[in-house]
Amino acid sequence: MDYRHELKFLVSDGELEIIRYRLKPLMRQDSHQQAESYRVRSLYFDDLDDSCMQENEDGIDNRRKYRIRIYDGRNDVIKLEKKMKYRGMTRKISRRISREDCLVYMSGKAGRLQPGAGELEKELYTQIKIYGMHPVSVVEYERTAFVESRGNVRITFDRNISGSGNIQGFLGEKFQGVPLLPAGRHVLEVKYDEMLPQYISGVLETGSLQRTSFSKYYYSRNYRNM
Repeated sequence: MDYRHELKFLVSDGELEIIRYRLKPLMRQDSHQQAESYRVRSLYFDDLDDSCMQENEDGIDNRRKYRIRIYDGRNDVIKLEKKMKYRGMTRKISRRISREDCLVYMSGKAGRLQPGAGELEKELYTQIKIYGMHPVSVVEYERTAFVESRGNVRITFDRNISGSGNIQGFLGEKFQGVPLLPAGRHVLEVKYDEMLPQYISGVLETGSLQRTSFSKYYYSRNYRNM
């Protein structure tokens, strides 16, 4: 997948419902979404110098983050991901891993590279060995996703975003975190390739959308100071 545009907005409950109502006739629900929403839980990594957090704070445009992701608190699908940002655009590389490998990563150790390991595992292995890359925070939220093939558009509503430093609880069925946004505030994300179709951009216009650079990872590391 090439780099894509990614726009983020802070939205209220009311704005989110208006946009959802407008989008339903125009975009289909993500095929991976079996209900109205699903829970996304991510385990984020950083090195010994907290380089990822510092790059985010400094607004450095060319950066990358590593994370492990599960859905609805289940362990049957576990994904290792690398998200890159360059010139305001993003790209994601993802690979499924086993629960056993996930537990090794959660321990902060590199473990051993298994036969057939992909480039992403090899890269994170190197980052752990050389730069001390290790898990530092967990984020969970409820996501509703809509997709449109024209423009490869994906619009997500991320509600009730919370964070925790409890790394060992990442694979637990239930998650206990601290809210990262005030009550009634959520994140709307819009991703697309070269151009956002006008009939979709018009639906998103409410007259009060607030563009943001909100980073779930960064806020999860700083929630104690909020």
